[in-house]
Amino acid sequence: MAPRLTFLFDQVDPAQLAEACSAKPGNACKFVYEQTGSVGFAEFVDWLTDVPLKIVWILLIAWVVNQVVKRAIGRFGDRISGLQTKPGKRRFRSKEHPAFVDTGEVNLRSAARAQTITGVLRSVATGFIGVFAVIYILGVLGLNLGPLIAGAGVVGVALGFGAQSLVRDFLSGFFMLMEDHFGVGDVVDLGEATGTVEQVTLRVTRLRDQNGTVWHVPNGEIRRVGNKSQQWARAVLDVAVAPGADLERAAEVIGEAARAVWDLAEAKPDVLGEPEVLGIEYLGPDAATIRVQGKTRPGAQWRVSRLLRVRIAEALAAAGIDLPPSTFVRQGASPR
Repeated sequence: MAPRLTFLFDQVDPAQLAEACSAKPGNACKFVYEQTGSVGFAEFVDWLTDVPLKIVWILLIAWVVNQVVKRAIGRFGDRISGLQTKPGKRRFRSKEHPAFVDTGEVNLRSAARAQTITGVLRSVATGFIGVFAVIYILGVLGLNLGPLIAGAGVVGVALGFGAQSLVRDFLSGFFMLMEDHFGVGDVVDLGEATGTVEQVTLRVTRLRDQNGTVWHVPNGEIRRVGNKSQQWARAVLDVAVAPGADLERAAEVIGEAARAVWDLAEAKPDVLGEPEVLGIEYLGPDAATIRVQGKTRPGAQWRVSRLLRVRIAEALAAAGIDLPPSTFVRQGASPR
């Protein structure tokens, strides 16, 4: 008959072992108790291999889950910004209105919007995962979570009543981001403030006006948004000429000058389609105004308008068409 292998802890009194390492002792506790004979030291080792180890596992799992979720959110952001494509498939695009112009390039606004959305989603995901990890850790430490959760609920209700405007800001910011009202780099009119958007968060939108003033607008206070640089823009210019001038000839000269601007090398990257002269916009004893307009890339309408003013003024002077001596027609102020 084969000899039986005898372990050291087989010789330990079961009652003493249960006192040191509980009814279901672990191998580490058994080994320490058998070697030292100390109940306190064995109990400490048993606790050390139980509670801290579980906490480490919880933190490790939470970190791994957080990294996986962040990676998935990053892929989602690349997809909605048009930066990620699959072999043999067209780049992901949202359905656009027929009036929207496809420039053939990655939309920088969409990339900025995707970056903002992914940043917010990562923060929210990290917060949720962290909360669940803390709850599990408190449970491992043996704390009674019932009163704690009840107290947190009461505090949450109190904060909800006291921070309604903050909640409104967050909800408004979330829907503005998801519905793509505007993005970083857009020129927008938010009512009280008009300028270029520098940062968009769930709570506040930051923009800078033409004077360099930085405006921080809570998202919950935004009632309407006028986006001047979404998809495409239009350069509109009202040209004033003397009321006694040959208006048909003036309109012809203005159209030729506008087409010349569209053919300029410095304007070609910014213009779309062809310019058109709409005709007489105003006729009075002091002046007659002729409107010309053309479609441009978003944010380029002010630069193209400046080129139009210079070329049209030169063309009218060369054609001998007089301008009204005391009339200055201003077609909006550039925010840049």
